[in-house]
Formats: sequence, structure tokens, C-alpha cells
Amino acid sequence: QVQLVESGGGLVQPGGSLRLSCAASGSIFGIAAMGWYRQAPGKQRELVARITSGVTYYADSVKGRFTISRDNAKIAVYLQMNSLKPEDTAVYLCNYNDGRTYWGAGTLVTVSS
Repeated sequence: QVQLVESGGGLVQPGGSLRLSCAASGSIFGIAAMGWYRQAPGKQRELVARITSGVTYYADSVKGRFTISRDNAKIAVYLQMNSLKPEDTAVYLCNYNDGRTYWGAGTLVTVSS
């Protein structure tokens, strides 16, 4: 089993920034793909950003505003979110995949004035 613990969500005004963190622990072997998904009320879960062995992927809606990074020593992944928009409001979930898939419980990001 792998446990994922997210932190860093909260309420921010449009144009503001937040940094999400996700720390993994448990039965971890090698380097896995880690990423962030989000789910807004009434909408499907969508991939926001993913990082695998240094290769990154971003959804078109966040390119140029969000940056994903990881610390392999700490087995952690981060999401720096800048220029936040109200449509970024969602529960953000950390994902770990090494052939097995695990999810964090999620952290709520609310962008509102």
C-alpha cells in the first residue's frame, strides 16, 4: 500500500497563487509517475499535471500558470499554481502510479473574491 497526503489548499482571490504538496509513503519501489487531478462539483475528474522521470504534462487549461515538480528523495510532488482563476476551483487529488494506482484524499482549492 502507498499512502498519499496532500496539503496546501485553501481560499485565494483570482490572480493569486497556491502551492500544493503531496507526500507519499509506504510500499514504494523505484520511481513512479505522480500527478495532480482535480474534480469540480458536477464535473468529471480531470488530469491537471503529471511528472514521470522528469517529463511533464499539463492540461491546456493550466499551461503557463501551473508548474509541477517532484523531490525523489522525499517521494513528494508539488503543484505551484499561479494566476488562479475561479474556474480552477476544485478538489485537487494527488495520484501515484507505478502499475498500481493510489489516490490521496484531496485538498480543496477555492478561487473567489
